[in-house]
Amino acid sequence: MAENIVEKDTVIIGSGPGGYVAAIRAAELGQDVTVIEKEPTLGGVCLNVGCVPSKALITAGHRLQESIDSSVYGITTADAKIDFTKTQAWKDEKVVKRMTDGVNMLFKKHKVEVIQGEAYLDSDTQLRVMPSGPRQFMDNGGGQTIKFKNLILATGSRPIEIRGFKFNERIIDSTGGLNLTSIPKEFVIIGGGYVGTELAGAYANLGSHVTILEGSPSIIPNFEKDMVSIVEKNLKAKGVTIVTNAMAKKGEESADGVMVTYEVDGKPETIDADYCMVTVGRRPNTDNFGLEMTSVKLSDHGLVEIDSQGRTSVPNIYAIGDITAGPALAHKASFEAKTVAGAISGENTANDYIGVPAVCFTDPELAVVGLTKDEAKEKGIETTVAKFPFAANARAVSLDSAEGFVRLVADKETGTLLGGQIVGPGASDLISELSVAVNCQLNYEDIELTIHPHPTLGETIMEASDILSGFPTDI
Repeated sequence: MAENIVEKDTVIIGSGPGGYVAAIRAAELGQDVTVIEKEPTLGGVCLNVGCVPSKALITAGHRLQESIDSSVYGITTADAKIDFTKTQAWKDEKVVKRMTDGVNMLFKKHKVEVIQGEAYLDSDTQLRVMPSGPRQFMDNGGGQTIKFKNLILATGSRPIEIRGFKFNERIIDSTGGLNLTSIPKEFVIIGGGYVGTELAGAYANLGSHVTILEGSPSIIPNFEKDMVSIVEKNLKAKGVTIVTNAMAKKGEESADGVMVTYEVDGKPETIDADYCMVTVGRRPNTDNFGLEMTSVKLSDHGLVEIDSQGRTSVPNIYAIGDITAGPALAHKASFEAKTVAGAISGENTANDYIGVPAVCFTDPELAVVGLTKDEAKEKGIETTVAKFPFAANARAVSLDSAEGFVRLVADKETGTLLGGQIVGPGASDLISELSVAVNCQLNYEDIELTIHPHPTLGETIMEASDILSGFPTDI
């Protein structure tokens, strides 16, 4: 009997911040959309075990610290305690489930079909969906075969496992770190990048003693040193131990803990901890789903090569998010999702952004977009730079959170804003104004001549623009 092949219009593999945004936009543009998701819930890593739940734990840590000591405001509280089971239930039910349910609702509204299972490509126009799980059933002819008109690859990335630290009960990845059933007394984090440093601060606020082992000379090395130093100071004030230039060698699990061995300058050291979380980076998911059966080209780093519209070397196959070049950030994936959905519908869309904002939810927050002074210099651009401190901002002072600064980098000749860096309260929200300015190539005078409400944190951006003009107000 001939195999039953189902024909589909636009098929998307993955329902993370790239996949689900692509699905909604494509449906809005009139496409019949089918999403294939191997996990039981929609939303991908970001909504389920990444960006969103981590912010929930960060919030819980802040609330606990405020409950323990708000004496600076004249507020005295009784002994504050935390029921971590309830904290995790709030995170899972009131935050994560609410957001994933929202994606489900939007899919139903836009008539997006969802198939739960794992997609395996057979060719440039066909794939097979198998039940999620082991692949031994692939040879028995099971599953559903789909012939697609257009395909969007939104398969994301996964944590890197390093030698000597096989993920298990006590050696965990970031997903395990977000789903602990109790707050560890001793917590070792290997990797002081975005994820490691954010969760180090969260668990320190929740009561853990945290040790960060970072292989480079600085934690969060993607940010400038004068920004990172403020975060380091705050982490150390919470009791976090930061060990840089450290090489993690092995983790030995026991029934109730793990002994971590590492080296600094060739000298071995050990730490006994309840858990060891490894957050040294992520690997693009471009393997294990039959991409080699297509004509899609990969780079030397295993990333899918795309043009400005997200189109691969196969005209009807597109790729977005962590499996393509550039920063592995959820909002980049969402932007690219709208581009490819438009391209399939024949719109003149393009991934033509100048700068992608990046945020690290530390204490205080870090946020950047565009070029730093040094990066501009490497491109041969002469710059002028202005730095305004939160200590001179009334709103920051009234929040008792006046550490940090806003820095603007502008082209010296034209005044065009090239980049911005923020370390301080609300940096994750403030960076959006600078992202608009950089991507629209605004002049710093455009910011200076825009009325900003008072008293707000956003005034710091206007004040930094005043400095660039040579007429500072509040410093």
